[in-house]
Amino acid sequence: MALSFFDIEPLFARRGAEQYSGEPVTQLEHALQSAQLAEEEGADDELVTAALLHDLGLLNEQGETPSLRGVDDLHQYFAIPFLRGVFGERVLQAIGGHVDAKRYLCATRPEYWESLSQDSRRSLQLQGGIFTPEEAAAFIARPHAPEAVQLRLWDDRAKKANHATAP
Repeated sequence: MALSFFDIEPLFARRGAEQYSGEPVTQLEHALQSAQLAEEEGADDELVTAALLHDLGLLNEQGETPSLRGVDDLHQYFAIPFLRGVFGERVLQAIGGHVDAKRYLCATRPEYWESLSQDSRRSLQLQGGIFTPEEAAAFIARPHAPEAVQLRLWDDRAKKANHATAP
């Protein structure tokens, strides 16, 4: 069953106050910070939307901090079927690719791994680890992979406790 555009805000209202897995922000705070970063950097509406909704799959019932239990929650894929028909492929592929973008960035920017939070490092291993050079080349050749990489960079910075954002 697909969500309608109007189902998204109530979903955040019901579950957005939950802790963002292993980070010092809530689900809603992380989403709003990601979208704000996208806006501040001049992203278009589709990428701002992807930034806002990229972790909507974390609102499924996996419990708190699945990576601590050795679980890859596959959140990057969970929300896609519900968002298909509401948003276009550029939004959906940026959301679906943001985890692989972390694997890509670790492979192509050696300093990137050092910038990851503890939970992101832990989940990286569960998500398949750092890409090989061949995997990195295949990833970045996919449609909308550059958008997924940009989304990932906003995602990483959107974990500031008590950071003010627009509603």
